[in-house]
Amino acid sequence: MTIILTDFARARLFPREPRRNTIQDITPEQFERHLNDVPPLTVLDGYAPFCKLHVHRNWTSTRCLTAPITDANRHLLRTDYEARTKDELPVLVRWFEGLDPPVADYLIVILYSREQLAKEGTDTTADWGVVGCMYTAEPVETPMAPITMMRNALGVEEGGSGVGLDRAAYLRAVEFWRTHANWRG
Repeated sequence: MTIILTDFARARLFPREPRRNTIQDITPEQFERHLNDVPPLTVLDGYAPFCKLHVHRNWTSTRCLTAPITDANRHLLRTDYEARTKDELPVLVRWFEGLDPPVADYLIVILYSREQLAKEGTDTTADWGVVGCMYTAEPVETPMAPITMMRNALGVEEGGSGVGLDRAAYLRAVEFWRTHANWRG
């Protein structure tokens, strides 16, 4: 099995201007090589048949991507409307500023199949492409943000994957994201 780092994921995980809440200590090429050379601890099913999650022990100093919202840190929450790319519609997002989460124990790599990548405009000869990565304390998936589920349901023309909304999964995600937020460094 071969894995590539898609341009979409490269821009988010390894931005030109490094940030503290992205992957640390390695280059995109080293990351891709590690994924091809080191088998994952486990493989989880993603939200659709074309999506798999490869769970790896964190071999970097990358920090957990989410943190619980508490009375002590609630004042650090920020919100804005943002789009991940110039072609997407901006959506409401929330994050912490000024928070220092612990180093993640796991990197959970989100992979899409070659066929799905082609539907979304990325042609490759690799079997799988990285579209994202979760940095977690536990070897389990962080629920997809509800707004990401909605964007996916809108279709590829709006920056999603075309997978319809699963009401039960959406409600589970809301429960998690009501009490957690991402952070920015």
